[in-house]
Parts: sequence; structure tokens; C-alpha cells
Amino acid sequence: MSKLRFSTARQVFEAFPTAQQVIGTAPTTEPPLTFLRGLVAAGEHKDAIGFCAFVMPRRETVWWALQCVQRMQPAGTPPDPAMKAAETWVRDPTDEARRTALALGEAGHHASLGTWVALAAGYSGGSMVSTHAVPCPPDLTAKTARIAVLTALGRVPERERDAALRNCVEACIRLVDDESGRTRA
Repeated sequence: MSKLRFSTARQVFEAFPTAQQVIGTAPTTEPPLTFLRGLVAAGEHKDAIGFCAFVMPRRETVWWALQCVQRMQPAGTPPDPAMKAAETWVRDPTDEARRTALALGEAGHHASLGTWVALAAGYSGGSMVSTHAVPCPPDLTAKTARIAVLTALGRVPERERDAALRNCVEACIRLVDDESGRTRA
């Protein structure tokens, strides 16, 4: 049983019009995972990562970005408090945990992968400001998760990039498709 809330790729683009700004491939009426696999087969790697970020629910998107980034980091990379905060929110999606991730993301450096993953968690809902209600736009989690994963991919040695990309896409599929054991990318 799939956890996807969309039955076609076009529905993803309709739900998130800004997806068309970061995904160059035109949407189709194919099921989302078929469309995703087609992007990978066509070598549209950036589009595949972008589609992954938009097709999943926000919590799964943050978990996916966190897992992808962690797998691509060199061995011995020290723990990142911002990534830990994002993980805490995924495991316990309270507003307090979200605000902690948001604060670390906002205070972080734009070159830090953890900053982008924490922002993805922080922008998952609720208010963007602690003093008054400013709702998070529904696409910010996908946008910031996409930045984190693409930045991490850009840091992977070129000879390892295709495998890292496939791992990211497969992780997305596993998160949304309970039957993914039978259907691999």
C-alpha cells in the first residue's frame, strides 16, 4: 500500500506550483513513482531529487533528506546539532522540536548541510516566527530538503555520484511505497 497522496505526477505539480520552477521535466499523468523512475532513466538527476522532495509528506521529506545527507558525508564527519534537531523533530514532531530545528537552521551557515535539513524540519508547519503567526508556505520543506540533498550530491566525488543519486531515489521510494521490496528503481 502506497503512502503517496498523489495518483499522478501532474497532481504533485498542481499541489506545488513552485515545483515547476525547480523541476524542468514537464509533469505527466503517470503514477508518481513511474515518473520518478523515468527521470532517473533519462539522466534527469536534479529533477529526480526535486521530485522526491515534493512528492512525499513533509515529515518523510525531512527524514529522507537527513538520511541522504548523512549517507553522503565522509566518514568521521562530526555530529551536526542542526541535523540532530531535524532528526528529533522527525521522531517527535512537536512544535517545540520544530522550533528548535528552525532556530538552528536560521542561525546556521548556508554552506552547512545541517542548516538546510534543519530548515526543512523548521518549515514543516506552524509559524515561521515565534512572536506571531506567520504560516510556513507549504513548499518550503521540499525546497530546503532539495537544497540539502543536491548540495550533498555536489560534494560527492564524481565517480560516486550516480550511486549516491540512486540511493537517494531508492530511499524516497522506500519511504512512500510499502511494496517497494518488489518494485525497485
